[in-house]
Amino acid sequence: MLGATNLNVRRMAAAAALLTAGCAAQAPPASRLPAPPNEYLAAGARAMEATRAVVALGPRPAGSEAQQQQQRVILERLQGLRCEIEEHDFTVSTPVGRRTMKNIVARFDGSSDRAVVVSGHYDTKLLKDFVGANDAGSSTGLLLAFAEMLDGRELADEVWILFLDGEESFIQWTDEDHTYGSRRQAQSWVDNGQSQRVKALINVDMIGDADLRLMYESASTPWLRDLVWDVAARLGYERAFPRSEPAYIADDHVEFLERGFAALDLIDFDYGPGNRYWHTPEDTMDKLDARSFAVILHVLVESLAELEKKP
Repeated sequence: MLGATNLNVRRMAAAAALLTAGCAAQAPPASRLPAPPNEYLAAGARAMEATRAVVALGPRPAGSEAQQQQQRVILERLQGLRCEIEEHDFTVSTPVGRRTMKNIVARFDGSSDRAVVVSGHYDTKLLKDFVGANDAGSSTGLLLAFAEMLDGRELADEVWILFLDGEESFIQWTDEDHTYGSRRQAQSWVDNGQSQRVKALINVDMIGDADLRLMYESASTPWLRDLVWDVAARLGYERAFPRSEPAYIADDHVEFLERGFAALDLIDFDYGPGNRYWHTPEDTMDKLDARSFAVILHVLVESLAELEKKP
């Protein structure tokens, strides 16, 4: 996952920026963050359970049989909710051949003609023994729990929950070997005029880390990033949302930014000592914490309320 031209250099720079900013006082374990209200703690536990369910399928790279099983899990959990479900199937050329992928959108009705998108990818990188608990099991589990929280809730703006396929590169994050699903979805919404309805897109990635500490991502739309960080500070979660020196991470949100969307990436790219769990077999469920999910869910719901105030 993640990338841009000369990806390794950018990743090392981003990790170094995070480590430098946090060397004096590392973020506490999630258990030491302020406890969210019980509603969110329960939702965080459900997000953890949903993450565990998809991780149990094993490695889930785009186009694999396990990925198709995961799609069925996502769809089955959404079908019991009061939302409109869209399946966007497409086939792309990759460095390892043609792959069939699927984006899934769950649309929750609002009273306005505007929408806020909350997105995250659900594929794992094509690596031996890589089950991707945090990357991207956590975004999958969180989006499912978030959908459950929205079920039956009165909304001013519509909320579109977007499960993105094909974020990970198959070989190396160069040219267009990455963000297949977000590139496809962003362009589709531009082409059919749906982009004009979208107030903002918030992308979540690697947000289950027990030592939750999100990057103050520099490419993200500044007003949207500051809105969410202000909400987090008001709720008491400053240590999980530090206003550190902004650092760039290429992720699914960039495909939307490049097409004129206001977009934000919520990502913890400081996963284990020296980011050592990232894209390794060490990315397992024991590195995650339900309270981290609860914090993100609390901030998302309160940020939606703030976004509803914007014309």
